[in-house]
Amino acid sequence: MIQPLHKAIIPAAGFGTRLFPATKAIKKEFFPIIDQDGLAKPAILIIVEEVLKSGIQEIGIIIQSQDRLLFEDFFKKQPSLELYNKLSPASKQYSDYLQEIGEKITLISQDKQEGYGHAVYCAKEWVNQSPFLLLLGDHVYRSNINQSCAEQLLQKYQQHQTNVIGLTIVTEDIIQKAGVITGTWLEKNSLLSITQLVEKPTIDYARSHLHLPDMNKNEYLAVFGMYVLKSQIFDHLEDEIKNNQRLKGEFQLTTALDKLCAAQGMLGYLVQGQYFDIGMPEFYRQTSIDFKNGS
Repeated sequence: MIQPLHKAIIPAAGFGTRLFPATKAIKKEFFPIIDQDGLAKPAILIIVEEVLKSGIQEIGIIIQSQDRLLFEDFFKKQPSLELYNKLSPASKQYSDYLQEIGEKITLISQDKQEGYGHAVYCAKEWVNQSPFLLLLGDHVYRSNINQSCAEQLLQKYQQHQTNVIGLTIVTEDIIQKAGVITGTWLEKNSLLSITQLVEKPTIDYARSHLHLPDMNKNEYLAVFGMYVLKSQIFDHLEDEIKNNQRLKGEFQLTTALDKLCAAQGMLGYLVQGQYFDIGMPEFYRQTSIDFKNGS
C-alpha cells in the first residue's frame, strides 16, 4: 500500500555566505526573480508555488529562529494598509492569495546551522513518519512539459513506491560542486536504479566510479535538487549526527541518502525541466536573466 504524501520540506536556514554582503541585508531566499507570470517574487515564493502545483498542501520551511519574523511577515501578514491601498486590483488579489499560502506553511527552527543534512533532520517530528517531498531553498525550477518538476517526481514515487531523486546532467567542470550519482538504467535516459551517491567527488574518483558508459565522456548524472523520500532517511541522519559523522565539517544529506539507498533501494529520475541556482553571485545573475523564459 502506498503511503500518502502530503508534506514538503524546504530548508532555508543557511547564512548565504557566498552572496555576502547582499545577504547581510536580505536572506538569499528573498532575492527577487521575475517569474513566468511577469511578477517579481522572492525565490522562496516560487519554490513554494512549485510545491503547491504538485498538489501538496503542507509545507515546512526550515529557518533560523532569528528569521522567523521575516518569514511570518511575508507569508502570514497583510502589507501595511497604506501599501495595500496603493496596489492594483490584481496585486491586492495576489496579496490575499499570499495569506492563503501562509496557512499552509509551518516554520521549523534549526537552532544551529550544521549542514544540509542537519537542516532536513530538524523536520523529523513535523514529518511524523510519512514520505515527503524535499526541495532546495536556493534553487527554482521550471518544467519543460505540462507537468511541474515536482509533479513528475511524485508520479514516479506513486508508480514505484520507493525513494526517488531528481536527476540532471552536468559536465565534468562542475562535479566537484554537486552530488553525483551512478547506477543502471531501467528506462534509458529516464529512470535509473541508483547504486551510489557521492557528494562533491574529485574528478579522478568520478571518472573511475561514477561515469555511466553510455553518456558523453565529460557528462555525469547529478542531483537536480528535488527528492521524494521515505521517513527512514531520518534514522540515517540521526545516526550520523549522534556519531558526529561529518563531511567537510557538516552533516550532509548525500551520505545518509547513500545509506538509505543501500537499505531500501532508490530510483533516480531524469527530470524534464531545468533548475536555476541562486546560491552564488554568477548563478543568481544568470537565473535573473534566464528564469522567466527558461533559457
